[in-house]
Amino acid sequence: MRGKVFLVQWDALSAQALAKELRVDGWTIDVESKDGGRAYKLIKANPPDIVLIDISRKLSHGRELAFVLRNVKATRNIPIIFVDGKVEDVANLRNKVPDTVFTTSRELKNTLMKFAKSG
Repeated sequence: MRGKVFLVQWDALSAQALAKELRVDGWTIDVESKDGGRAYKLIKANPPDIVLIDISRKLSHGRELAFVLRNVKATRNIPIIFVDGKVEDVANLRNKVPDTVFTTSRELKNTLMKFAKSG
């Protein structure tokens, strides 16, 4: 197992397709595609190694989830990776949540490997 990823993607079909692809690569994946509040509760109750948030849709939802995760002691240190999004949105998020990682769908697997568990 490479690690546990909590995937937040606001399109259920796309989320399931990506989760399936990442599972084939050895990741354990939990998915939320409808409710940022539920995502937060699940992340807090069972912290993953990485939170992956797609910002190509519902940027505000992804941004708010990241803010909450960073402001709660139990989830503060979990790496957050934002995927896709408009250039101006990424620049704005970098300023507001500077300790996060930004990548594209195309580079996602390479980015995730930087966080993979060894062994």
